[in-house]
Amino acid sequence: MFSNKLMMRVVRFEDAEELRQLFRGIKVDPYGIKIMAPKAESFVIKIGSVSSIRANILKQEMLSIGADAAVSRDTLTGKDKITDCLLIGTLSQYVRLCEKLKRQPFGLGVLGKEISDTLSNFLKDSFVVDLGKRKLRLGKACAIMGILNLTPDSFSGDGLLRGGDLGIASLAQKLVSDGADVVDVGGESTRPGAKRVSVKEEIKRVCPVVKAIRKKIQAPISIDTYKPEVAKSALDSGADIINDVTGLRDRRMAKLAAKYKAAVVIMHMRGTPKNMCKFTKYDSLIDDIINSLKDSVRIARDAGISNNKIIIDPGIGFAKTFEQNLEILRRLAEFKALGLPIMVGTSRKAFIGKILDKSPQERIFGTVASCLVAFRNGANIVRVHDIKQVRQALDVSQRIRNI
Repeated sequence: MFSNKLMMRVVRFEDAEELRQLFRGIKVDPYGIKIMAPKAESFVIKIGSVSSIRANILKQEMLSIGADAAVSRDTLTGKDKITDCLLIGTLSQYVRLCEKLKRQPFGLGVLGKEISDTLSNFLKDSFVVDLGKRKLRLGKACAIMGILNLTPDSFSGDGLLRGGDLGIASLAQKLVSDGADVVDVGGESTRPGAKRVSVKEEIKRVCPVVKAIRKKIQAPISIDTYKPEVAKSALDSGADIINDVTGLRDRRMAKLAAKYKAAVVIMHMRGTPKNMCKFTKYDSLIDDIINSLKDSVRIARDAGISNNKIIIDPGIGFAKTFEQNLEILRRLAEFKALGLPIMVGTSRKAFIGKILDKSPQERIFGTVASCLVAFRNGANIVRVHDIKQVRQALDVSQRIRNI
C-alpha cells in the first residue's frame, strides 16, 4: 500500500519534446536531458527477410547493449536460413548498435545505416512541400485538403458538374475560408466500380474550373487525376499538385511532374477503381503497402522529382477491406518510416458508413473522428469534404497536444 505522502504515477508522453518538458519540469541539467532523453524513447523495428547469419549477429549485438531482438525459433538452431526480425530498444541503444554494426561483416554496416535512416525518418515531424511559387508547411498542425468534385456520380453526393465555373470558384473560396489549405479538383469518380471518363471529357470538366479558381485563391490547387494528359492541362491552367490515385503507375506522370516541377501525392491502390475490390488479399498489409509506396517513390525520384515535392497516401478504401482500413488508421505511424508527409482520405467513406449505418451525407461526425485518429497517428494532411467541422476538431486537438 502506498504512503499517503508518496505521489507516484506512470508518465506517458506524445513525443520527444513532451519528454524533454518532463525533464525540465524537475529542473534536470540541460546536458543531463541530452544524455537521458534518448534512453526513455523505446522503439520496435521490424526488418524483413534477414539471413540467419545476420539475424544471429543482430541479436547478439542487441543483447550486448541491453536491448533485444526477436527472430524465429529455428533461426537460433540454424534450421531457418531467412527470418524476419523485431529489434527492441531505446533510441540511445540504437545509436550504439549502428556504431557497432559498422565493424561487422555480411553487409551489417549497410543495415546499420538503414536502421539509422529509418529512425531519423520516423522522428521527423515537420516538412516543407515545395510548390514552386508556393510552399505547403506541415508541422505540428494538420493541413486540410478540401475536395471539389466535378462529377455527376460522386459516391458522397457532392458532385458539382453543373455548378458553373464561377460558382464553383466561389465555392473554392469558401473552402479556403472554412480552413482548407489545399483545394483538390477532380473530374472523374474513383469510387468502387466507377466507370472511366475520357481524357477529353475530364479536361473539359476540370481545366476551366482550375483557371477560375486560380484567379480567386492563393492556396495551392491539386488536380485529382491519374491521366498525364489531364494533369498537363490542369498544370497549364494553374494547378500546383498532381494527386495520382495510381501512385505514378503511368511513368509519363512522373516525367510530367518533374518537367513542371509540380508536387505529387502518391497513393497506394491495386487494380483500377472499377475492379480494385478484387485485389484486397495481402501477405502483410502494412509491409505490402509500404513496399509498394517505396516503389512509387523510387519512380518519382528516378524521374527527377525531389523529396520535398512528394506526399504519400496509403489509400484508405482503395483495394482495402473494412478491417484493413481500420488497421491502416490504427498503424498509420508506421508509414512515417518513409520520411515523407502522409495524407489520409477517410471522408464519408464506406467503412464509416458500416460502423455508423449512415448514408454518405450523414457521416460527418464519423469523418471527424477518423481524421482526429489519423492526425494523432501521424497524418500531416487529411482530405475531406466537410472542411469547417474537421478544421474545428483539429484545432482543438492540436491545442491540447501543443499546449
